[in-house]
Amino acid sequence: MAGLYLEEFVVGHVFQHTLRKTVTESDNMLFSVMTLNPQPLHIDFDFAAKSEWGKPLVNSLFTLGLMIGISVNDITVGTTVANLGMKETVFPHPVFHGDTIRVETSVVSVRESKSKPDRGIVEFEHRAYNQHGDLVAKCTRQAMMLKKAA
Repeated sequence: MAGLYLEEFVVGHVFQHTLRKTVTESDNMLFSVMTLNPQPLHIDFDFAAKSEWGKPLVNSLFTLGLMIGISVNDITVGTTVANLGMKETVFPHPVFHGDTIRVETSVVSVRESKSKPDRGIVEFEHRAYNQHGDLVAKCTRQAMMLKKAA
């Protein structure tokens, strides 16, 4: 499915993304190692067992990337020019190995570009939940989106 063009986004619309992912130990370890993040809460089971969590936490930047990645197929694949920024990113509940993540995205605002007539800016709020319905991540993201060809 192709992504949506600027004119197809409606403020207030909520996308319930059908893709879901169960996060594995391998996902967490590979991401942490690839990003040179030595945080023992992510990669050291003995250290994590002695923490308040009792087990490793999934790297929050993996969770952020997964949350946005799950949304791509439904809304932005092939129609995004660029990500412009993310703000108000929070992780209110930890993600653990074995958690299954689902995502929903709301359209917060839509506007045409002031300098480029072939595109505009859409502001999204992405929300990720675990299998228990706990909110595990949320962020507001601005993306530059193509308009339909005239």
